[in-house]
Amino acid sequence: MIKAGMFRTIVSMILWPLWFLFFAITMILFFISFTIIPKQYFNYFIRPICWVYCLLAGQWLVKENEPPNPDDQPYLYMFNHGSMVDQFMIAAFIPHYITAVGAIEQFRYPIWGYIMKQYGIIPIVRKDIKKALTSLIKAEKALNIGISFLISPEGTRTLTGELGPFKKGPFHLAKNTGTTIVPIGLIGAFEAKKKKDWRLTPGKLITRFGVPIQKYEFENLSVEETRDLVRTRIQQLINS
Repeated sequence: MIKAGMFRTIVSMILWPLWFLFFAITMILFFISFTIIPKQYFNYFIRPICWVYCLLAGQWLVKENEPPNPDDQPYLYMFNHGSMVDQFMIAAFIPHYITAVGAIEQFRYPIWGYIMKQYGIIPIVRKDIKKALTSLIKAEKALNIGISFLISPEGTRTLTGELGPFKKGPFHLAKNTGTTIVPIGLIGAFEAKKKKDWRLTPGKLITRFGVPIQKYEFENLSVEETRDLVRTRIQQLINS
């Protein structure tokens, strides 16, 4: 009988080459497409591509509850950061253009960095407060012209599977712009691909959309109180 650890190793050795092959193909297509297709229309094929990314990682995607109406943008989508598949889990179900704030290190990869920049992702230096503030100001300007953002208040992936401390930056964004916050609970991502384990664990990924938190619910709260409100909502989504 094959032990669980050996099974994961064998499955991962089969799936990872397929995943990276598909990833390389899509990166080349994105690289070419940015010269002819406005980034706002990329959503139409990013959604099915994200599905395939998850399937090739041995995961089946499930959506619970509907994302908010695209006509009422912008939104700040906030989620618990469990794994490298988180963004795919969310982007597979968002019916409109959305961008994000990404670690500056990711922009150093030649093709990947170019694609992130062209798509509108804002680089952030997480360990430098002044540079991080500059990135958040850029995000604030984008929100003010109606562009929605995907952001993890934890700032990094969990090592334990538990919801980590939330940074205050995203909530300054929300309060400064009055942008509606959409809490999202991601279930199964940590088990699927842990940060310090290269192996995959096939299973089911659940993207659970919460009730949007509108401006009137947090405009009289402090940044810390807004942070705690959102953290509680996300934890409830994870546990429900």
